Amino acid sequence: MFIPSQSLQDQFAPHNACFGCGPSNLKGLQIKSYVDDERVVAVWQGQPFHEAFPGMLNGGIIGALLDCHSNWTAAYHLMKRSNLEKPPCTVTAYFNVTLKRPTPSDKEIQLIAKIQEISENSAIVVAELNFDNKLCASCTGKFVAVSEGHPAFHRW
Repeated sequence: MFIPSQSLQDQFAPHNACFGCGPSNLKGLQIKSYVDDERVVAVWQGQPFHEAFPGMLNGGIIGALLDCHSNWTAAYHLMKRSNLEKPPCTVTAYFNVTLKRPTPSDKEIQLIAKIQEISENSAIVVAELNFDNKLCASCTGKFVAVSEGHPAFHRW
């Protein structure tokens, strides 16, 4: 999997404090999402404090990984669709996670997300979390660009 030098988070939101994807949140998950053609990809590895039980990731951590990675996928594609210089601030309208199998906490996992549907200010994203080429979890969500006045408007 090709990974460029700078993640979407580092490029567009270096001061974002989001637990899942904020580069400035040193206690967060520090997700780094990269554009790979039409997909957005990430590689991540958990720690023992991310576990539900020994050696396996907590389902809430899995949800946060898929949510934030999908959100950045939507933001990036909305930016490209509207020919903007930076991505709009987006928030999760909904997301549905399906846990398929236990996910190891001590090995690298891969996140892959792509656009299923896009409009002027929202996108539906499908994402998957894989380990060793096996699907561990999937997600479908809707992510919406927010306007001035929304609390998340200036978060990056």
